[in-house]
Parts: sequence; structure tokens; C-alpha cells
Amino acid sequence: MKSRHIDHVDDGTPDPRRWITLAIVIIAAFIVVLDNSVLNVAIPTILRDFDTTLPSLQWVITGYALTFATFLIIGGRLGDVYGHRRIFIIGAALFGAGSLLAAVSSSVPQLVLGEAIIEGLGASLMLPATLAILSSTFQGRERATAFAMWGATAGAGAAFGPVIGGFLTTNYSWRWAFIINVIVAPIAIIGALLFMRPSRPSDRPLAIDVPGAALIAVGMFLLVFGLSEGGRYGWITPLEEFRIGGATLWPATAPIALTPIVLAVSACVLYGFYRLERRKERHHADPLFEFGQLRLKTYRYGLLTGLLLSMGQLGVLFVLPVFLQDGKHLTAAENGLWLLPTGLFVILGSQIGGRLTRRLGPTVVTRIGLAIDAVGIVLLAMAISPDITVWSLMPGFALYGLGIGFAAPQLVNVVLSEIAERSSGVASGANTTVRQVGTALGVAVIGALLTAQTVSHTLSGIANAALPAALKSEAQAAVHALGANFAPPPGTSAHDAGILHIALEHGVATGTRYALAFAAIVVTIGAVVSFLIPRSVVLPGDPAMDAVNAFEPLEPMDAPRRLVEPEATNPTR
Repeated sequence: MKSRHIDHVDDGTPDPRRWITLAIVIIAAFIVVLDNSVLNVAIPTILRDFDTTLPSLQWVITGYALTFATFLIIGGRLGDVYGHRRIFIIGAALFGAGSLLAAVSSSVPQLVLGEAIIEGLGASLMLPATLAILSSTFQGRERATAFAMWGATAGAGAAFGPVIGGFLTTNYSWRWAFIINVIVAPIAIIGALLFMRPSRPSDRPLAIDVPGAALIAVGMFLLVFGLSEGGRYGWITPLEEFRIGGATLWPATAPIALTPIVLAVSACVLYGFYRLERRKERHHADPLFEFGQLRLKTYRYGLLTGLLLSMGQLGVLFVLPVFLQDGKHLTAAENGLWLLPTGLFVILGSQIGGRLTRRLGPTVVTRIGLAIDAVGIVLLAMAISPDITVWSLMPGFALYGLGIGFAAPQLVNVVLSEIAERSSGVASGANTTVRQVGTALGVAVIGALLTAQTVSHTLSGIANAALPAALKSEAQAAVHALGANFAPPPGTSAHDAGILHIALEHGVATGTRYALAFAAIVVTIGAVVSFLIPRSVVLPGDPAMDAVNAFEPLEPMDAPRRLVEPEATNPTR
């Protein structure tokens, strides 16, 4: 199926309504990022309302992440073929429809269908379209500002989500987490129809690569599932049977866990996708993903840096809430309030970083942000203790948020800087997909490190404590089974229970420090990798960008071609 975008009217001149377009894009990005973080704190309430189990409800959140990651590249390609505004509107409509179904749901299957499947699919269409729209709408210095505001919105959504979710769930209903989207999605659609300029026409017809779409969908689904669920089902030895509905598809008595099988199949499928796409590139047959574009250093190393940044971010977004709730014993709402400053500092950092980009360029701002982020995570690790206060965390929160605000938005700017407009959608989808993989990998690795160190140091604390031998054995077995969720056995005296609580608190604190230290190392590696990105980046609006838009990414990756000399063509940058 081919399309030429015959209804598109973009003539290449600056869009006089571009700032209204930015506002629409920000609204869309905000509700996509906000959605899952809002829902996290509502899980206990939903469990009671539906009288269900946590494993069945986990599929609401896991399913959303799987659907989102599975279709991101496909959603970006659909935008390249049919126009990003059109796909944005379709995605927003699906997102709103899924939210409506979730808001009125009366069972877990309905909630999974609305939130995990329909909303996830809508988000996978919307988010790549927002980045591609910004990439084509803004030029030069304004482009850095637009990406900074997009990044601030994404960071704020993740930080404010638990606060908003806790407020709505406590004072109204968890269903308002979805009703918000039902209200906002139509506003975004109307705004897009009235103010958003359609995409520039394609120079030639583009086709949908159906076999490639099928392979990338299956491969990404299996990859993200394996990374996200490995801790639950086991990495080598089975920990839990894998069930869908009432059917057991992989028993807990199997000789090997499901996870390595899933990851091996994913690797085979993704390798098949790579071979198919390379063959399509050689024959000029409109591949879904143009691997030849990876010869662009801004794209190749920008994606790799983004992977590492997303993985390291989980040191704060995943590990700290565990410590605050299991070690500090905060409620979910209190946890959200403690983490709120990170969102505020992300907003501040993105605005400062956007301004610095005009003087230093996006690559340098990204490097500075990664370095600040790593230092911030180190400060957080040093502050962790059972007696922690929100003020002792504030210096780490400040540097962490500022670093993310500097790096994340401008890294997107770098990744898309040399991508031709006709491929901006799939490149945006690839960028977000890489971030999703980094997130899943961060959860798997950092989560496993947190659990292992928490269990090890809690067991050591119990072994050295003055407790009855029988209680020690029972408590140690429970720690092995439950980790940070351990609670003293029923009937334990207040004195002994206090000793066990202290052992757990110190164990969680030590595990958190190890996990945060690892996250800081990952972000530091990302900072080192960022030095492989060219300092001078060609941005749309520069004369040299004409060479980039003329680029046909169908040549072999081992035959690089120098596109421009940025320092010579634009010495003022």
C-alpha cells in the first residue's frame, strides 16, 4: 500500500501557528506519560474494587508497556506514509476510546482491553508523531526550545503522576485517572485539526512493509516481555508458572525458566527483521527501518546514549520508591510528594538547557546533562539511610532533575537532527523504542541488584541479631521468599519485631545504595558514549540541511558518506 500525502500543504516556510502546535503536542505527550504513573498508585484500590489478585492486575501495566513498545516503530512508519498529523489524530482517538472503556470497566479483562491494548496502541501512534511533528515544524534555535519544552512535559508527567494519582484515588476515584484522558484527547484532536499543519508531501510513494512490521512487532513484544518479566518468572530456574486465563503455558516445574526461551526467540526474530530490512534497502523496496541510517553518528550514538540514559534513570524512578515505601514506610501519596521536586527540577533544567543550546549546541548540552545526572544519582546514593529526610535528598534531586532536563530533550534533538523528514516518523519511533528497551533493561538489572543486595544484607543483619534461633530461621526463610516485602512472623514479640524491622530497613537502604551506584555508573558510561556524537550537529533551518533531506539511506553501512562540514557551513554555531 502506497501513499503520496496528496492532502498535505506544507511548503517549507515557518508555520505561523507553530507555537499552538507545540501546545497541542505537549498536551498529548503529557497524558501519555502521565497515564501509567497515575495508575501505579491506584493499584491497591483497584484490587479491592475488582476483588482480584495482583498478578492479574499487573497485566494492566505490563500490557500497556508491551503494546506501546511493540508498535512504536510501526506507528512512526505509518506517520511517514500517511502523514503525522493524521496518525496523531487517530492515535489520540484510540487513546481516548481506550481510556473511556477503562474508566467504565467492571472487570480486569475490560480494564486490560481499554488500558493495556487500546490505550497502548493509541500511545504508540501518538508519541512518535509528536516528535516527528516538532522535528518538521521547528527550525534552528526554535527547535531546541521546542524539544526542551517537550522533554520538560515528559519529565513532569512522570514525576507528577504519583501525586495526581494519589490525590484522585484518595479523594475521588481511580477512574478519574482515565476520565482525564477522555476529556483531554478530544481537545488535542480538535486542536490538531484547527491549528496543526499537515506534513510535507513525500517525494515518492511510500509503502507499508507488512512482513517487517510483523517481525518487529513480535520481536519487540518478546524482548520487552522477557526483560520486564524475567524477575517474576525466573531468569534461569522457574519461579512461577506462566498462565494466560485459566491455561498454564509454562509450568513452574519446567527444567528451565520461560525467560531465556523468550529472549532467544526474540533475538532470532529481530535478526530475521534485520536481514529482511537490509535486503529491502539494497533493492530500494521501502524497508520499515532503514539500518543504513545508523551510519549517521548523531543517530547511531544518540540512540545508544539514550538507551543508557533511560536504563540509568531507573535508579531513581524505580529504586527510590521501593526504599521510601519499604524502608522509610511512606504511603504511596507521601512517596509521590517526596519525589515531586525531581519533576520541578526537570522542568527547570529543560528550559536552561534549551537556552544553552543556542550557545553550546545540543551535543554539548547533552554531555553536560549526563554528567550532572550522574553526580546527582551519586549524591542520592550517599544520602540513603533509614533516617533519611526529604531535605537530605534535595541536592541529589536537584542535580538529577537538572541533568535529565538538560540531556533528555536535546538528545532527541540530536537523534533526529540528520534524519530526512520523510523518515522522521520511524526514526522517532525507534528513539522511543530504544528508551523503552532501556527502561525494561534498567528495571531488570537494577531491580535484580536491589533485590539481591537487600536480601543479602537483611539476612546478615538477622544472623548477627540477638534473636531466638527458631525465629532467625523462620525470618531468614521469609526474607529469601519475600525480599523487601518481608514482615515479622505473626506472634513475634514487639522487641523482636523491632529488631527484624531494623534489619530490613538497613538491608533495603544498603541495597538501594548499591542499585543507585550502578545507575550512576550506567549514566556515566552514557556520558562517555555521548563524546562519540559529533559536537557540531546539523539542525533543520541550516543551509546544510538540504544535503540531509536529499540523503537516500539505502547504501551499505560500510560505505559512509560525509554529508556536510558543519563547522565550515555554519561557523556561528
